Amino acid sequence: MSEALVSAHGIHSYYGQSHILHGIDFTISRGETVGLMGRNGMGKSTLIKSLVGVVRPREGEVFVKGRSGKSMPTYKVACMGIAYVPEGRGIFPNLSVKENLLLGARPGSDGRLDWTYDRVLDSFPRLRERLSNGGAQLSGGEQQMLSIGRALMTNPDLLILDEATEGLAPLIAKEIWRIIAAIRESGIATIIVDKNFEAITEISTRNLIMVKGMIVFEGSSSELLSDADRLKTLLGV
Repeated sequence: MSEALVSAHGIHSYYGQSHILHGIDFTISRGETVGLMGRNGMGKSTLIKSLVGVVRPREGEVFVKGRSGKSMPTYKVACMGIAYVPEGRGIFPNLSVKENLLLGARPGSDGRLDWTYDRVLDSFPRLRERLSNGGAQLSGGEQQMLSIGRALMTNPDLLILDEATEGLAPLIAKEIWRIIAAIRESGIATIIVDKNFEAITEISTRNLIMVKGMIVFEGSSSELLSDADRLKTLLGV
């Protein structure tokens, strides 16, 4: 069985008194591409934040490569090969494209240097044209490319994309999906949150749907797409 990169067991997460996640079990192993779907407000982002230590579950436990994440700070999770591209992108607006990329540059947790500065620029030609531009001077699509490129510069074992193409023009979104497919082919495990279930199911090896803080479906793309009633009920499509 493949090594579990991140696993959650019975986690309950809250924001203040608001109970968001209700006993979630989740595991992603090396090389997997997992689509995480659900309507707005169902707990997808909270699950991701709980996995990387931004939100601390009040019950249950998260493990990163077999190590308990209960008291592990988020930067340690990152150093163990988990890269997180948050909703809103999180780039540094006062730094140039080049500086944003080089800020994340480091070998992977096992010393790998597969994703170099040049490889990232080859994958995102738009960024090569804007190296001296500040982060705030980029379009939304270019900022997303920069955020993904910076994450790849850490040579991660797992890349987590929250709202991968939200608000992007169709042509730019298509380019982002092309890059995500290339990342999958490179062997990096990926968790993708996005509203475009068709694009997700084209590249995912497994899909999960959340409703009110619980996982109500887990299965292959073919299983999901074969049930139109389920899609309509759970995703509204």
